[in-house]
Amino acid sequence: MVMHEKCGIFATLSENAMRKAYYALITLQHRGQESAGISVWKHTIKTLSGRGLVSEVFKNGNLFRLKSKMAIAHVRYSTSGSPNETQPLETSCCGKSIAIAHNGTLTNFLPLRRHYERMGVKFRHSVDSELLGIVFLWHLKETGDEFEAMREVFDEVKGAYSIAFLFDGKILVARDPVGFRPLSYGSGDGHYFASEDSALRLFTEDTRDVQPGEVFLLSEDGIESRVLTRENHYHCVFEYIYFARPDSVLDGVNVYTSRVKMGEELARESPANGDVVIAVPDSGRASALGFSRVSGIPYSEGLIKNRYIGRTFITPGQFYRELKVKLKLSPVREVIESKSVVLVDDSIVRGTTMKRIVAMLRKAGAKEVHVRIASPPIRYPCYMGVDIPTRHELIAAFGSVEKVRESIGADSLAYLSVEGLKKAVGRRDLCLACLTGEYPEWAFRF
Repeated sequence: MVMHEKCGIFATLSENAMRKAYYALITLQHRGQESAGISVWKHTIKTLSGRGLVSEVFKNGNLFRLKSKMAIAHVRYSTSGSPNETQPLETSCCGKSIAIAHNGTLTNFLPLRRHYERMGVKFRHSVDSELLGIVFLWHLKETGDEFEAMREVFDEVKGAYSIAFLFDGKILVARDPVGFRPLSYGSGDGHYFASEDSALRLFTEDTRDVQPGEVFLLSEDGIESRVLTRENHYHCVFEYIYFARPDSVLDGVNVYTSRVKMGEELARESPANGDVVIAVPDSGRASALGFSRVSGIPYSEGLIKNRYIGRTFITPGQFYRELKVKLKLSPVREVIESKSVVLVDDSIVRGTTMKRIVAMLRKAGAKEVHVRIASPPIRYPCYMGVDIPTRHELIAAFGSVEKVRESIGADSLAYLSVEGLKKAVGRRDLCLACLTGEYPEWAFRF
């Protein structure tokens, strides 16, 4: 599996906000490993950020010297702009400064940016996230009201955005009207927001999903929330397949449970004659357990993951991704040798990683390798925050399942159907554009 996702955000109004932001980012590290950053309000915006893992960016302890009750934070994988542009990013417009943490991608970024440039706005960054802050501040000057300014943002800005703004001693948190990217809210001894509720449970068990089109405004005076607009919802299906932590609950659906059900549906749709079921760790494990449960084929740990190597999809550049496969996974010969192996993974994108894993299993003595994928073939690019820039990168875009099987060197190959996927997740309001080519109309209404 090689896909890029952008990114993870956190925001809080609470005591020791900077320290809490640090620990929340550790929990969200799987959503981006290129850079990390935290912004706090200390009579003005103060930001610490850098390239690398959270523990690397903040290793000298500088963050704990910034005392504040307000913080927003971000981990990033770059799908727009330069990877050197860390977040939260700071910009200014209309006499105000703002820090922005954004998860998603804007589909009308370039035409809307040109529109504001013609009106005299000077952009500081190449990343699309800056536009969100610019549009907000522009309309805040016009309306004098944060909720009305966000109503204008929802009207003008299309695409995927779960966002946190820090400005004027306030935090604003919002989720786009369609709800492409996940966002959760928790309360207790303070107020907390994160891309996944697993990060919130560090601080509170009282959590819920932020509704699509919902806006929160936090200040020392308290918190207020409003749902400003309602559109047909399209929640990214790949959050359930791959991106989110298994212990997260997204829009009422437990990620781990949905992945187990994907494996169960896959076993019903595409059984395999095998001696052992193994997973591509870690993302394929839950589906492999589900496949084993329904098929009756015993599950074993046939591939061991090096815990000190990051997720393969995070690393830019094909050479380094392929090197990471070798460093990352080791076969257990005693589990594999002379066996007919059913190998379960969450998806196939380019096919290069799967090809190397199949070859690795054969070298370890596998008699047969039957690949089962717990999602449908990915055939189309995503424009809402998953980095699949062209169809030509997708092994299943133009070829049949048989051609993909030949390319990866498996004895058989089968994917989960779209209907099976919907049944496993248990929601019908899913964005399936990368699987079906049917893109949500709202994101391109400009």
